[in-house]
Amino acid sequence: MVLTFLAFSAKINVIVKFSTMDKYIPRKLEKEINKYIDGPEIIAVVGPRQCGKTTMLRHIAERLDNSIFLSFEDHEVLELFETNIKQFAKLYVDKYKYVFIDEFQYSKMGGKQLKFLYDLHHTKIFISGSSAIDLTINAVKYLVGRVLIMSLYPLDFIEFVGYKDKKYQKYIVNSQSHFFSSKNIKINEEWHKKLLLLYEEYIIFGGYPRIVLENDNQTKIKKLKDIYNTYFLRDVKDFLGLTSNYKLSKLIKLLALQIGKTVDYNQLASQTGFSHASVKKYMNFLEQTFICNLVTPYYTNKISEIVKNPRVYFLDTGLRNHIAGDFNTIGERIDSGFFLENAVCQQLVKRGIAPQY
Repeated sequence: MVLTFLAFSAKINVIVKFSTMDKYIPRKLEKEINKYIDGPEIIAVVGPRQCGKTTMLRHIAERLDNSIFLSFEDHEVLELFETNIKQFAKLYVDKYKYVFIDEFQYSKMGGKQLKFLYDLHHTKIFISGSSAIDLTINAVKYLVGRVLIMSLYPLDFIEFVGYKDKKYQKYIVNSQSHFFSSKNIKINEEWHKKLLLLYEEYIIFGGYPRIVLENDNQTKIKKLKDIYNTYFLRDVKDFLGLTSNYKLSKLIKLLALQIGKTVDYNQLASQTGFSHASVKKYMNFLEQTFICNLVTPYYTNKISEIVKNPRVYFLDTGLRNHIAGDFNTIGERIDSGFFLENAVCQQLVKRGIAPQY
């Protein structure tokens, strides 16, 4: 597996002005969003449920004058948006310079309505959604040239360290410029040991903010279970409409137990009871809803890349460990090699890099 370990090499912009909300964890994506705050484009933030989209957008809204934060979990707001867009604009758009709409995936005609608002009004609009599928089907086809799509993931390691202790985060940031230089780097052994402990905690329990904010391991495990159950109650139910989740749940567990291995679609079909085509369909769904990454092989012949089977890694190793039922430390794991591969892969994805094997 050819994956370069870059967990300590990402740059970070730390926003020092904290939200009034307790325990807010600054996100690197804020720096990118800030570049386009006053641009004309709609900003769409997508990412898995409970990765911090709502908290981050609320934080941005708080520091902007003349802004309003809405959620399509409020059925009255959603109904008005879908049935009377002119009245919606009168109440929630014309009066404000910045409009934030959370849980945008609940609107089945969101793209068409947003196009109307964009073309006739001059308000800056931000939306968030829990699925790339939703934006592709219901929004993007109407918003070509009008929307910037940005992905927010569970915390990467440097964001995680920033919450645990900012002095360690600063140490990493100050050291990273020398990472690939020929200079000798003096490493503080005590700090190095502390960072290794933090990294093990990070990859065992993952980067979901709800998990990072907890200190008790059993509480972390319970909340990971809650996140996974919410995924089935919301994304799986909303988008797939499956009468039974059993087969899909079994597929996800099988994938969690074979991270880093090349996918055998026929074997997965046999083990789950899905057809070969359905296995491919649901694996694509898992990728589009930010559960897994399908990593393709590297070939100079691009046709070979397309036809060869991928390997599967999970976007968050904590969630993967819940699914696999394994929260052992690195030294106690029988899958430590593949598990560390997954940890590197998730870090690359969070940096916007598409890994290959």
